[in-house]
Amino acid sequence: MKILVVGCGAREHALVWKLAQHVDVELYNYGSTTNPGIKQLVKEIGLGKATDITAIVSWAKQRVIDIAWIGPEDPLAVGIADVLQAEGIFCIGPTQVLAQLESSKGFARALLDEYHINASPLFKTFFSVAGIEEYINNILNGQCVVKPDGLTGGKGVKIMGEQLQTVNDAVEYCKELFSKGDKQVVLEEKLIGQEFSLMSLSDGTHVIHLPVVQDHKRLGVDDTGPNTGGMGSYSMSNHRLPFITEQDVQQAKTINEQTLQAIQDKYKQAYKGVLYGGFMAVKNGVKLIEYNVRFGDPEIMNLMMILNTDLVKITEAIMNGTLNKINVSFQAKASVCKYLVPQGYPEKPCKDQLINVTEVDTDKVQVFYGSVDKTAQGLIEKGSRTVALVGAADNLVTAEQMVEQEIKKITGPLIHRSDIGTAKLINQRVNMMQRLRN
Repeated sequence: MKILVVGCGAREHALVWKLAQHVDVELYNYGSTTNPGIKQLVKEIGLGKATDITAIVSWAKQRVIDIAWIGPEDPLAVGIADVLQAEGIFCIGPTQVLAQLESSKGFARALLDEYHINASPLFKTFFSVAGIEEYINNILNGQCVVKPDGLTGGKGVKIMGEQLQTVNDAVEYCKELFSKGDKQVVLEEKLIGQEFSLMSLSDGTHVIHLPVVQDHKRLGVDDTGPNTGGMGSYSMSNHRLPFITEQDVQQAKTINEQTLQAIQDKYKQAYKGVLYGGFMAVKNGVKLIEYNVRFGDPEIMNLMMILNTDLVKITEAIMNGTLNKINVSFQAKASVCKYLVPQGYPEKPCKDQLINVTEVDTDKVQVFYGSVDKTAQGLIEKGSRTVALVGAADNLVTAEQMVEQEIKKITGPLIHRSDIGTAKLINQRVNMMQRLRN
């Protein structure tokens, strides 16, 4: 079997790494750069934009690819699944219309409303600045979240009290978005609680839920600094998180199932791929923050580290509509993922500086490469999330210490969040939820 993975970051490295554990598979990769970790595992790499569908499909057809896994969201938003499948190449990833769950926040909220799925905060979609100030003041009591409707790489959402300090700041940000060409902006009430990620696999009929993971969007220790694409994540050995209940997890699973049912009912198309719900546990249950239609980065790295089941078999089951026939299981281990990013990231990252990862003990942690390039001089960081280290152990303390010990062996102008997965940070979150709910 020939499997193509589209995308060249750490998420795709993790995908390729897990697929390569199958004994009889031929792997290919297509992306904008050559990922040195992926290069060691695939037969061939194609270079080009992940959104250049014509080039990707032509390249895949020449190599007689059977199945394509789509890593990033951009190709799905522009319809790569539709074109691949029209050419006889099966695609793990939803069609363009179904991918609107991620590519349009207004679309996702409207779908949940239409099908009476009780998961949204108070929200309204605006098509101009008219009425925005009144809505924030009168309906949201000045506490709002401003969301660009389209894709922003995890960096476009601004929250009152964090990136926004006044109602005028919020109005000005909306004006800025409209001036840049956004056709609509979503305003939502500011939720108080703790975020978690629940990813579900769908074959169009059956759904399998993966262990919940917590991502860390803020750059600095104790959740300070600007939002990023994600600085790291952790999962627990019981596949839950210490600050949420089993009822919270079940509610999130139900929301994902209802959403998959709703969008397939509405558009009469099978959703084959990953539905990733970003949820927040709040005072009274769970609310959906947003949907993604592919694996999360960094969360996929936690999940691939503890996945027992052959990913190629899972891939075939999604293709054949037989997810109910296989047992998808995960090790009863905790996992910690921490990203190294360039100094100055995300606003003004340094670029093209040498880094050295050769001292890392790969018997203890797994290294996944992100925005790096291999040159004659060595590895060069390219300005975005650079290298992720992932460790798994019987308990979270051990997994976190393993990663922290090895991450310090990497040299170069890089920084990371040392508090991800630590008892101190997790206890803060547990205490916060206890105060909120009691």
